[in-house]
Amino acid sequence: MEYYSYSPEETFEFAKQMGEEALSGEVFCLDGDLGVGKTLFSQGFAKGLGICDYVNSPTFTIVQEYHDGRLPLYHFDVYRIEDSEEMEEVGFSDMIYGDGVCLIEWSNIISDILPETRVTITIEKDLEKGFDYRLIRVERN
Repeated sequence: MEYYSYSPEETFEFAKQMGEEALSGEVFCLDGDLGVGKTLFSQGFAKGLGICDYVNSPTFTIVQEYHDGRLPLYHFDVYRIEDSEEMEEVGFSDMIYGDGVCLIEWSNIISDILPETRVTITIEKDLEKGFDYRLIRVERN
């Protein structure tokens, strides 16, 4: 599926809808270059789960947990991970196979340990179509 967003608000609303539809145990992999809006997408997704806390990218902590929504959200940013084995230090297996929802920014870095069943979201810019334009591809594996 492809979605075309022409503003940060549209991207946020699309992500919010995905969060509203997310099910327990689902894994969402969020990829795209720096500055495409992965954090904004994560904020909308969390809002869709009913999370009221401020959501930012957990670049230095690797994972942020949110438990105030209809399902727990485990928000990963693995940009600084050098080896997939580092993920076990933060309890990755327990979270990925738990009852919450996992949202993983830069998931391509740890592709070797991701479950086969997942939703991959790729966000791309195209400056020829406008500064705020984003192509959001959603693929269910």
